[in-house]
Amino acid sequence: MSNLLVELFVEELPPKALHKLGQAFSTTLFDTLKAQGLIAADSVVTAYASPRRLAAHITQVAAKAVDKAVAQKLMPVSVGLDADGNATPALQKKLAALGADVSVVNQLKREHDGKTDVLFLDLTVAGATLTNGLQKALDEAIAKLPIPKVMTYQLQDGWSNVNFVRPAHGLVALHGNEVIPINTLGLSASNQTLGHRFEAAQNPIVLRDADSYALQLQEDGAVIPGFNERKAEIARQLERAAAKLDLRPIEDEALLDEVTALVERPNVLVGQFEEEFLAVPQECLILTMKANQKYFPLLDAQGKLTNKFLIVSNITPANPSAVIGGNERVVRPRLSDAKFFFEQDRKKTLESRIPGLAKVVYHNKLGSQGERIARVSAIANLVATALGDQALAAQASQAAQLAKADLVTDMVGEFPELQGIMGRYYAQHEGLSDDIAYAIEDHYRPRFAGDELPRNRVGLVVALADKLETLVGMFSIGEKPTGEKDPFALRRHAIGILRILTDGGINLELDTLLQQALSVFHHAFDHAAVLQALEEFIFDRLAGNLRDQGYSAQEVDSVLALKPQLIADIQQRLAAVHAFAALNEAPSLAAANKRVGNILKKSESTIEQHINPALLQEDAEKALAQALAQVQPQAQQAFVAGDYTGSLKTLAALKVPVDAFFDGVMVNADDPALKANRLSLLATLHQAMNQVADLSRLAA
Repeated sequence: MSNLLVELFVEELPPKALHKLGQAFSTTLFDTLKAQGLIAADSVVTAYASPRRLAAHITQVAAKAVDKAVAQKLMPVSVGLDADGNATPALQKKLAALGADVSVVNQLKREHDGKTDVLFLDLTVAGATLTNGLQKALDEAIAKLPIPKVMTYQLQDGWSNVNFVRPAHGLVALHGNEVIPINTLGLSASNQTLGHRFEAAQNPIVLRDADSYALQLQEDGAVIPGFNERKAEIARQLERAAAKLDLRPIEDEALLDEVTALVERPNVLVGQFEEEFLAVPQECLILTMKANQKYFPLLDAQGKLTNKFLIVSNITPANPSAVIGGNERVVRPRLSDAKFFFEQDRKKTLESRIPGLAKVVYHNKLGSQGERIARVSAIANLVATALGDQALAAQASQAAQLAKADLVTDMVGEFPELQGIMGRYYAQHEGLSDDIAYAIEDHYRPRFAGDELPRNRVGLVVALADKLETLVGMFSIGEKPTGEKDPFALRRHAIGILRILTDGGINLELDTLLQQALSVFHHAFDHAAVLQALEEFIFDRLAGNLRDQGYSAQEVDSVLALKPQLIADIQQRLAAVHAFAALNEAPSLAAANKRVGNILKKSESTIEQHINPALLQEDAEKALAQALAQVQPQAQQAFVAGDYTGSLKTLAALKVPVDAFFDGVMVNADDPALKANRLSLLATLHQAMNQVADLSRLAA
């Protein structure tokens, strides 16, 4: 056993994919070697990934796997042996293929496989050698790399082409200090690699052994090969540089990952720009610095952008002024562009831009963005009107009409990520109220799990209208999510609607909202089918969301089985069911409820919830009717008051009379009048028990 090091040295890898490439490369190598029995049970793999290398270090790798004794299945006895017990030609051919001959016929085992007797031959299979096993593992690791885009390049022989993410120039394969003779991408393994392009103390670096890889790269090659180690070093340097200025760097995990994938040995430097650019909204400046230059903007204690930023350089010169100056010169035109866009955009009002949306295609079956905002505005008006607030309706309509106007501004054209944000700035510049301005920015919220809701009621209404329009529109033209594919983010829109209805104080029923949204679409489609599909889709999202919050599948199913349309009440219903399930009487009542439901389903006649006291003959049915007469009003009163827990807890008093009823009363009596009356009693019981939730779903 020795430790193994495999490195593939390439030209600069795509930075946004580097971390995944490094993990996939090392994991596949490890798993394939493990499957061949070449590594120990407690072996550990360490992944390395830098801009120009993918590598893996694996502990306790064998030069050869242990030989294995296996029972090789041959063929049915009837096929392999003739009537005299001699090998048939078919068996002789099979044995020859396995390196045996007819002399082993008497050593063959016979086992029944469930259908017939089968012949087996005991063999010793030689364990894989590391050379062969590693070649297989490397081929598989390269084949399975999650490469975003493959490129084709020519090898040095001038004839052969290979396909890979970037041209590969070196391969290292060391088992201890021995080179394993493997090949890939036209390369043969060696013990040499290259360090930093400019700052390596020596190039090439001759690796002493597998374990000295990271240390030699750092000391001789000026490279930190580990992705996580390099990322941690960048984070430390960013915090240290910012702290010296009493500032803090912007937090952006994706940017930190990308910069980690761009440098081999990080060196954080401080740059600055003219303060006049701070007149531009800070979101614009932050985005242009992050997206275009990969800088880390610096914020003050109040979270306000300053004119200083941090550069993560890949070189460490004695005098960094040239590097800093070069970066400052590069960022200045970017900031100037943002300033120009901002100043030009403010020369036109948002309202004057609305006609331009008619030229922007939303979907070829749903028209332009202009048509879309007309629908969103109409839905927002309907929602606010249903809430009984005409002032809100007027504001929501106006905000909805202006919500997409910034899509045709220069700033959003350059930086689509700023849509909504720029609309808010331009609305404030025009003197529109904060209710309208913040609604324009917030109508995209919530954009992801855990995102904040819109800041005001106008924003909540417009956000709800926007998401309803998207869902209804896409479902109406058959654009439903399938499997993992959801190109229009409809699942996210559904969850956003649920968040707004649950936490936003919009107490309107879901089916009412969906029908309002359906009413503004005038192309031909099956309204009833779309309404049903949308309800199922939204309730599926809700069920998954509630289970993720810790509620049991039974509790969630019991509440959602009733399809409660007031989404804001569902949490209370769940809490009530959870409390009811903890009662001693709950299992018995849930089982009884399930039995009642099954009896009522089988009834062929119409059942009325009208109990005739004169037809109550058995003591048990009289007791149940009497208990129902007491419990039902109490449960109903608590239900109407919104006390769902209290409503369900009153049902505990029904356990004894319900159990006694099923023990002593025959529901399907010969007398039709008695049977009908008993079914009415059960229907009344069923209705009383299932107002908050379908309790039968709690039955084991």
